[in-house]
Amino acid sequence: MTTQTAESPVSLWPAAHDEDADRPRSWQVQLGASDTVCERRAAYVLAGTERTDESDKTAAILGTYAHEGLLSAAKRRYGWLVETKVGDDLVRGSIDAVQLDEATARRLPKRLRPVKPAQMVTVEDIKTKSTHVWDRTVRYGATAAELRQVYLYAYLLSTVGWEDRWGQKPLARLGPVQVRRIRFRFINRDNGAEHIQEFDYDPDEAARARWWVERVTELSSPEEATRTFDGPGLDAICGHCHFRTACWGLGASPGAPVQTVLIHDDADRAQALADYVTGHELETKGKAMKKKVRAMLDASTPGVYGANELKWTGGNEKREETPDREAMLDRFHVLGVEPPERAGPDWEAMERLMVEAGLAVPMRTVVRTTPRAIKVAPVARS
Repeated sequence: MTTQTAESPVSLWPAAHDEDADRPRSWQVQLGASDTVCERRAAYVLAGTERTDESDKTAAILGTYAHEGLLSAAKRRYGWLVETKVGDDLVRGSIDAVQLDEATARRLPKRLRPVKPAQMVTVEDIKTKSTHVWDRTVRYGATAAELRQVYLYAYLLSTVGWEDRWGQKPLARLGPVQVRRIRFRFINRDNGAEHIQEFDYDPDEAARARWWVERVTELSSPEEATRTFDGPGLDAICGHCHFRTACWGLGASPGAPVQTVLIHDDADRAQALADYVTGHELETKGKAMKKKVRAMLDASTPGVYGANELKWTGGNEKREETPDREAMLDRFHVLGVEPPERAGPDWEAMERLMVEAGLAVPMRTVVRTTPRAIKVAPVARS
C-alpha cells in the first residue's frame, strides 16, 4: 500500500500581494490625491523616483477588500457613483462615492441615477481603521492629510468635472459639478463599527489643498520637501512608505535609529535636549492632571457627559482560597511543634512542613475587590 502525503495548502497572501502590485495606482507616476499624505513622498512621486523599499501590505489589502466590497454594495443597492475618476494636469484621484442631488441626477441616463437623490451633491471618502486608532479617529476625526485628499477630489469635481474616459463618459458630459458637502465614513475593520464625520464644502480649504500640491511641484528636488512624519520606527506611515530609505537613509551608525541623521552638530543636540525637557514637563503635567481628574470623578456614575463617555472597569468581587494562618498556628500548637520563624512566623515554611507531613493545610475563603479603573471614550456621533 502506498501512503500519500497531503500537499500543504498554499497561502492566499502572495496572490493578494501580486494582485495589489498590479493595480494601476501602484505604478502611476502622476501625483495621486492619496500621495499627498506627506510632502516629501509627493515630491518623490512627481520626480519619478524609483522605489527603494517594499513593505508588508497585509493590513492595507484587507482594508482595500473591505472598502471595495462596501462600495460595490452601495452601487448596487443605492445607485451611488463609486470609484469614479477625476483629474487635471496636476493631480488625479478616484472618488470613493458621490451622491448627487435630484437636479444633477436628472441630467444623467436612468441607469446612473441614484435610488434616492441626496439633498445636495456630496463627496464621500471611506477610510478603514484598526481598533488601535479607532478612539482617536472618533474623537478627532479626519487627519490633515485625509482632509487634503478629499478636498482635492471635491476641488477637481467642482472645477473640471469627471474625466472623459471609458465607463464614465455620461458623467464627463455633465462638466463641473458643484460640491456642497463632504463626508468621511470610517469603518473599523476589526469589528465593523461605523463612524461618520461630515461638513459643508469649504472653497477656501479646497484652494489650500490645491496650493499645497502646487508648492510641491515648484521644488527643484524631493530633498527640499519637508518630512511630514517622524520617520520609520516612530510612525507607521513612514514604516510602510516605498521611499523610506531614499528619504531617511541609514542611521548614523549600524543599528542606530534613522532619526540620528537629524543631528549634525552640537546646536542640534542642544535643541534636541531642550525638546526632550519640554516633552518631559508636558508628560509630567499630563499625568498629574489625569490623576486629579480621576479622583474628582471617583463617585460619578457611568454615562455620557458632553463629548465623552465615562466608563468604569474592575471593582468586582473575587473569591479566592488562601491558607488560614491562624488555623495553621493553632495546628502547630496542638501538635506541640514550634512553628518556624523568620522575623515573625514563616508562613511559607509552615505550609511546606504541613504538606511534607501529610497534613491538610487549613484554607479560608477571602473576598477581594479587583482594582477599579477609569475609561474615557469619545462619543460616536453620526
